[in-house]
Amino acid sequence: MSVTAERPRDRFVSSYTELSVAVRASGLMSRRRGFYWSRIIGTVAAFVAVWVGAFLLGDSWWQLALAVALAVVSTQFGFLGHDGAHRQMFDSAKWNEWTARILSGTFAGLSLHWWQGKHSKHHNAPNQIGKDPDIGNGPIAFVPEYVAQRTGFYGAFTRRQGWLFFPLLTLEGAALHVASVRTLIGSKEIKHRKLELALIALRLTIGFALPFLAMPAGLAVGFILVHFAVFGVLLGGSFAPNHKGMPLVPANAKIDFLRRQVLMSRNVDGGPVTDFMMGGLNYQIEHHLFPSMPRPNLKKVRPMVREHCAKHGVTYTETSLVKSYGIVVRYLNQVGLSKRNPFECPLVREYRA
Repeated sequence: MSVTAERPRDRFVSSYTELSVAVRASGLMSRRRGFYWSRIIGTVAAFVAVWVGAFLLGDSWWQLALAVALAVVSTQFGFLGHDGAHRQMFDSAKWNEWTARILSGTFAGLSLHWWQGKHSKHHNAPNQIGKDPDIGNGPIAFVPEYVAQRTGFYGAFTRRQGWLFFPLLTLEGAALHVASVRTLIGSKEIKHRKLELALIALRLTIGFALPFLAMPAGLAVGFILVHFAVFGVLLGGSFAPNHKGMPLVPANAKIDFLRRQVLMSRNVDGGPVTDFMMGGLNYQIEHHLFPSMPRPNLKKVRPMVREHCAKHGVTYTETSLVKSYGIVVRYLNQVGLSKRNPFECPLVREYRA
């Protein structure tokens, strides 16, 4: 079954153009250098402070609290790398690229090359089957059609995947490091391959070596495990609520840009703590509509986007963090039991042929 736009697509394209002109006239696309420089300097200082604290504490179980703090800091570097990759920080493309490469590689252990390739595909086709790598046929099944061939242990796991999703996020940090390295050591020619590998190697060396220098071996192992687990939950948990459980788009669908980005995305309502812990990704609709908009301006443009969507009859989805996680768990369990047909969602019903 295919999905096509019944209404004139030109009207929707014109609608986004109207919104884009208004947003640019508002000045919200302007760079926020003060925000980013203070955030970069503050996060680097926090990274150094955690390790200084680890050496000062020595043999103390409070080291595990520092491991959690290090995970929070590492996650913030992931967000900064994300912002740089989207060219949110500076006017210069090179400044954005190199800032993202150095921060994400040195302090989060992630490859900019790997991230850009994967994330660009996601932004081009959010929740589109066969095009969005974030819903690809991996250990977690996000598409009902992927479930039929899963039997035995894998089938039993998939039927319970919603409940297992958050425990699995504890492995996400390690999985991201592995994905970064595997991409960089592949046969494909990659610019700055050696540098990105060196930066990741430096970060992993720091993460594995310094704990053994600062504390007893048993405590060092605990520190490493807690850091990796919390890092995976924080980073993965920031991306999970944004699209999981939203409409799936068939591979052959053609949808205008405004509705492609708004209908397949979900905002997470919250205050300053949510904004900080999710790195601005809780304003997912605004981010997808204006990916190069500086993070602190996403909250400011939200009322304009909401009003525009209401004016043009485009459903704007926003909920709390707890409710969004509940939606993710239920959706994954329904997919695992092959009970959900993604084309029955009312948000895409109007596109039916």
